[in-house]
Amino acid sequence: MTTLKTPVLTIILSAVAAVIETILISFIAYKINSHFDLAITLLSFFISFIVSFFVIYFLYNNVIFEKIDKLYLLVKSQQPKEIPNTEFQLDEVDAIDRLEEEIKKLAQERIKEADQSRNLDSYRKEFLGNVSHELKTPIFNIQGYLSTLIDGGINDPSINVEYLKRADKSVDRMIQIIDDLETISQLEVGTLELELETYDIAQQIKDVLEALELQSSKKGIKLQLAKKYDKPIYVKADKFRIRQVLVNLITNSIKYGKENGKTTLSINLFDEQAIVEIKDNGIGIAEKHLPRLFERFYRVDKGRSREQGGTGLGLAIVKHIIEAHGETIDVISTINEGTTISFTLKRSN
Repeated sequence: MTTLKTPVLTIILSAVAAVIETILISFIAYKINSHFDLAITLLSFFISFIVSFFVIYFLYNNVIFEKIDKLYLLVKSQQPKEIPNTEFQLDEVDAIDRLEEEIKKLAQERIKEADQSRNLDSYRKEFLGNVSHELKTPIFNIQGYLSTLIDGGINDPSINVEYLKRADKSVDRMIQIIDDLETISQLEVGTLELELETYDIAQQIKDVLEALELQSSKKGIKLQLAKKYDKPIYVKADKFRIRQVLVNLITNSIKYGKENGKTTLSINLFDEQAIVEIKDNGIGIAEKHLPRLFERFYRVDKGRSREQGGTGLGLAIVKHIIEAHGETIDVISTINEGTTISFTLKRSN
């Protein structure tokens, strides 16, 4: 459907009004003089057209346009700020077309917001379900151990200390889940301030590998550097939080690595960034799981993941820490071939 511009519409309305007025004037003149005068008819049409045009134009500008302009500004104020369009500024734009365009934009924004709201609601329900499920396991364990002890097990030396230790372990798990949730919340709302400093990332990686060597040796997994990195590689970051990232990622590679496998760490330098890469030859991750890998409580293999321990929040914390630094993290994985996770850090001299 073709939209008429306001000036064209004004001319058409003026012409229609002039035709009607000319017909009336000609009819009256014919009644009085009993004959048709073409000159009077043309003059009447011209005068009527001019008068109608200015009347309609005046009404449009001072009544209709004013209301349209207020409505346009109201609609415009509801949209997010964007870089001004120079073409829009330089070209004469019809007010009605301009208003129609903004209303369409606003409608599209509202549809997008509605979709996001539905997704967030679905995510919220899933998250609450996951939290309750994760907390339910240690709570039920504690309840079971305590009930057994209350029912007489406390007097049985073969189980009383053991059950108290198991209950204590379940309490520790609950505390760990709550601490991790608190860390994520602080990172999301920005209340957890990063303590940025310049330090040698290569040395930090060596220290983490040394600390996790005993854990990896139990599974026969070899932790190694891609090369010696004899010279320091300085980055500007929160040393404690980046250590947390490294420990989490390397520990995951050990948990889900193959027996007698290996995990290799490398540092690549590009302009102002250092890219840390953790590569293993473990079981890998199916492609369908990759987009959700960093979600809270998301587990690729729920049964096996819980057996391996952890809260299900580690990778979510990793992602938030890296993003809090203004950097990015990426994952590439192939089933039965292994996984490569890399993240960037800002270099420092």
